[in-house]
Amino acid sequence: MIANRLKLACIAVVMMLTGCATSTKTMWTHPPMAIPLQPTIQQQIQLARIDQLMKRDDLDNDTLAQMFYERGLLNDSLGLRDLARLDFNQSLSMRPNQPDVFNILGVYFTQGAHFDAAYEAFDSTLELNFQHPFAQRNRGIALYYGGRLDLAHEDLIVHYQQNVNDPYRVIWLYLVDVERTPEQALNKLRLRYDASDKQDWGWLMVRMYLGDISESDYLKEIANGSESNDQLAERLTEGYFYLAKRYQQEDNYSAALMLYKLTLAGNVYEFVEHRFALLETGRVLSQYQAQQQALQAKVQNK
Repeated sequence: MIANRLKLACIAVVMMLTGCATSTKTMWTHPPMAIPLQPTIQQQIQLARIDQLMKRDDLDNDTLAQMFYERGLLNDSLGLRDLARLDFNQSLSMRPNQPDVFNILGVYFTQGAHFDAAYEAFDSTLELNFQHPFAQRNRGIALYYGGRLDLAHEDLIVHYQQNVNDPYRVIWLYLVDVERTPEQALNKLRLRYDASDKQDWGWLMVRMYLGDISESDYLKEIANGSESNDQLAERLTEGYFYLAKRYQQEDNYSAALMLYKLTLAGNVYEFVEHRFALLETGRVLSQYQAQQQALQAKVQNK
């Protein structure tokens, strides 16, 4: 019942938003929202249990390393990233050959714009496990944010070829293509979309980029297709992030900034979109400042 009411409320809000979304100068006054995710009882109990177990004095280093890692994952899922990073570093000091720990630390370095450290962390992950399911993608994303677009494309094209039916692999390739070969980016996106099975809900975001669906219908479909508040929060986190990227490409920085804030609003801490939304806000502000400086210089030169 609650989920249905939330869905109806979101659909109503999307309809209100439609009137505001008549141009790229969207005023995000009534965006659809989910109730922000909160720590669950299970997470809190598990965290307390690990804390209690770690007080024992009969644990060997391997066991402690695993417990630090598990507590780090819990802290990460709760948005306690500084505590999580401390746990991951402690785990790594006790057992250095952990590809998963290097991978998550690489993501943290990317979030903090420490790109050289991120590349090293992902390289370590792949040295320890060259078949790691996320390290190559994450390294490609770090290279993208670090401005090394050709290397980012190399990583992300390999990651895409491993599963051509994953819309997120297609989207990140497109984001690199927009900056690397903008005149070809949409054509490549269309070809990859046509070659897919189009089964995952995430292809909706690809359709938005292709212009096959309007912004209002895009948001309505997210609201209609969400069966619970948790799912709505997750899908809005993704939906707002990739919509923000489109506005950013169009130099509509005010709309992009608002959408990145909405990306963060659901508290879906474990999603890469939430992880990088704060990084993107900094990029948007820098781009806006550069735009304003260019306009001022143009006025002064007249």
